[in-house]
Parts: sequence; structure tokens; C-alpha cells
Amino acid sequence: MIEELIPGVTEDVDVYLNGDILPLSQATISVLDRGFIFGDGIYEVVPVYNRKPFRLEQHVARLMRSLDKISLQTGNTAEEWQQLMTMMAQRAPWDNSLVYLQVTRGVAKRDHAFPNPPIKPTIFLMAAPRVAPSVKEIEQGLRTVSMLDMRWLHCDIKSVSLLGNVLAKQYAVERGVDDVIQFRDGYLSEASSANIWVVKDGAVIAPPKDNLVLEGIRYGLIEELCQAEGIPLHLRPVSKEEVEQADELFLSSATKEILPITELDAKPIANGEVGPIYKALKQAYGKVLAAL
Repeated sequence: MIEELIPGVTEDVDVYLNGDILPLSQATISVLDRGFIFGDGIYEVVPVYNRKPFRLEQHVARLMRSLDKISLQTGNTAEEWQQLMTMMAQRAPWDNSLVYLQVTRGVAKRDHAFPNPPIKPTIFLMAAPRVAPSVKEIEQGLRTVSMLDMRWLHCDIKSVSLLGNVLAKQYAVERGVDDVIQFRDGYLSEASSANIWVVKDGAVIAPPKDNLVLEGIRYGLIEELCQAEGIPLHLRPVSKEEVEQADELFLSSATKEILPITELDAKPIANGEVGPIYKALKQAYGKVLAAL
């Protein structure tokens, strides 16, 4: 049954739950867990290449920022989080995986206010096989549609409350495309679960790191790659018109790495082909991974 839900993951794969290592089939939590009742928790997804977590320090830094923003105290240091994630990457039966971490405020009676005094948080980690982007996605690009960003105003927090993202992805599915590009008040925000990058006149442009977008870990990586390749990068508000008139579009996330977007609202981006800036960054990205 578990393998039907997550291909490649069997019932006896090890997971971590509140200090214990146990088979996934035996991992259970209370229905009164605040993560289940309220979505009161934080998560991270770390890609693993050749059993090495990629940009782990940055993932843990974002985890701790998110925990701090919702006042969820665990007592874990950055080093302890890194050790936990590395352990799960090493225990996984796959060389290339995704390590998922979720922290909720814990089990308490159903009351919107935080439990007082604070209770023990629920900490869960598991690994699953990492599926690389397909050749078709890389060579032909993704099809997208635009939609109004209707999520809350704290998208910078990597919360387990993902209903807005779920509805955005379903919006794309129902229209037969790969993803959405969301806009808030006429300005670019994100895809359903990825950051969006615009290329115009040889420069890469993306929304600023504020509360309206989740700062993907690839934000920092793409900044580094652009600098190494001599490609100008600007973080600023990006209008819908600029997105529609872009020379290239691409998205980035832990699971998708970077993928080109060649269509928006049934219209091609520029000539509808994968562009040179994406190709240069994709090649540079590959060199970084090959050096791990």
C-alpha cells in the first residue's frame, strides 16, 4: 500500500519520529497533533545526490527562520538538524533521494492559541527516491497558465499549511498544463511550488526576497551561477507584462532543479524554444552537482 502511494518506498523503510528510528508502517501520530488539526508546523525538503545532502546548511537556516517566525521552539541547534538530515540521507536505500522533515507544535487539545506551557513538538523525517527532471521537460520546457495568487501574506514561512499551493497545482492540472504562474496585484510571485525567473535582454530578473514569496534555496544558488557565468541578475518587482514579454522563463525548486517554461496562457514565450540563458545556467548547475 505504501509503495502505491510513494513509488520505491516500502513499508520497512526507516523513518525518524520523535527520537526513534522505526519502519514507516509503524510510524503514527495522534489525531490531536496540531499539524493535523491546524497545519501548525514547518517542513523542509532536501535533495540528496550520491548520499550527500545538497546545500544542507542553507536548508537548515531556512528551517530555523521558519520555526522562529511561528515561535516553535525545539531546542535543536543547526548542527543537530544537519546531523538528523544527513543520517536519513545515509540510511536511505537510494543514492539519490529527497529527505523530508516536518516539525509540528505537538499534541494538545484543540485550541487555536499556542499550548501554555509549551508542549513537546512532533519531529518526523523520511527519505524517498529523487526523480530527476525528464529529458522532455528539459528540452521542450513546461506549459503554464497565469492565475491570481490568493495565498496568505506569509509565503516566506515554509509552513505545512499548503492548501493555497494545492489549489494552484490543481488549477494547472484541470487546464492540462504543467504549472501555474501566480500574480499578486499585477506582479509576479511564484509557481504552485517553485520560484519563477524571467530573462530579458540577457539579464535574469526575479521577485525580491520578501514575505510574498518563499525564498527557495536555489535563489542563492542561481545568484552564484549568474555571477560565475557573467549574467546580470536583478531582484525586484516584476510586472505581469514583463513576464508575458520575457525572452525566457524558467522555474526552480529542490525537486525540479531548474526547468524552462516555453508557454504561458497558450502563447509561446518568445519563440517557444528553450533559451540560451537557461541552457547556460543548466550546464553550470550540472557542474555544481558533478563536483559533489
